[in-house]
Amino acid sequence: MGVLEAILLTVITAATPLVLAAIGELVVERSGVLNLGVEGMMIVGAVTGFAAANATGSPLVGVAAAALGGMVLSALFAFLILFLVANQYATGLALTLLGLGLSGMIGEAYVGTPGVRLGRIDIPVLSDIPFLGPVLFSQDILVYLSFALVAGVSWFLFRSRAGLVLRAVGDNHASAHALGFSVRRVRFAAVLFGGACAGLGGGYLSLVYTPQWIEGMTAGRGWIALALVVFASWLPGRLAVGAYLFGAVMILQFHAQAAGIGIPSQFLTMLPYLATVVVLVAISRDRTRIRLNTPATLGQPFVPDR
Repeated sequence: MGVLEAILLTVITAATPLVLAAIGELVVERSGVLNLGVEGMMIVGAVTGFAAANATGSPLVGVAAAALGGMVLSALFAFLILFLVANQYATGLALTLLGLGLSGMIGEAYVGTPGVRLGRIDIPVLSDIPFLGPVLFSQDILVYLSFALVAGVSWFLFRSRAGLVLRAVGDNHASAHALGFSVRRVRFAAVLFGGACAGLGGGYLSLVYTPQWIEGMTAGRGWIALALVVFASWLPGRLAVGAYLFGAVMILQFHAQAAGIGIPSQFLTMLPYLATVVVLVAISRDRTRIRLNTPATLGQPFVPDR
């Protein structure tokens, strides 16, 4: 039980940044916007969160700074694609390159600097439950937040009027505009939310997963988050399941190496990305499932006629 508990704890740690980044991107794509800059927003969130926590000594300030860093970068993206009608694909890729370069410049002064770790919060009584207590009820605030975001986004999208409006904008922005809804405003808010979530995912890496700054520490997690949204068919519950499956694949390499399994470490390192490719290929073969939940105007620009 002790070994299983340790494995589950590491899976949660590996999956949480994926859940945070992917749940934000799911909301963005539900509004009809495709932001390929998740990796850039994550890495900026990681460096701003680390820098703020290091400067103030408070990891909670670092969490807030990580969310803000992702939001600032996403606001730039939103302005370009919503008001200047820039190509969403090219702008998202440029956002990733900008984030990687900007984070390297900001983080240069923090290389080798000890980090400030975000502590765990024990929920009274529940954290004392054998096995389940340490796994589910003795986690840091970002893990609890990831649980809440999955439930909250699911309720928002399918049980609230605002969520219905957002999905309507993503499915037919012209009709939503004709009914009097501000497509730009809805999409701008969705992109900001996605940026904040991506920033939190990056902040988790530098404040919890590896409490230090390492250039390029997101290591492609932003691209995995993008793949998770498609894997989940734009449904929050499936996204959480997929994130934990990918998290298990990511930590498999460490347990395999510790067990002395004779598999090259390079192959184990590439497993998460290989799994991403395999999943995307498998999903692409089921066109009916893709069309069922895909926002109809995903990636399409919108220019109001009045």
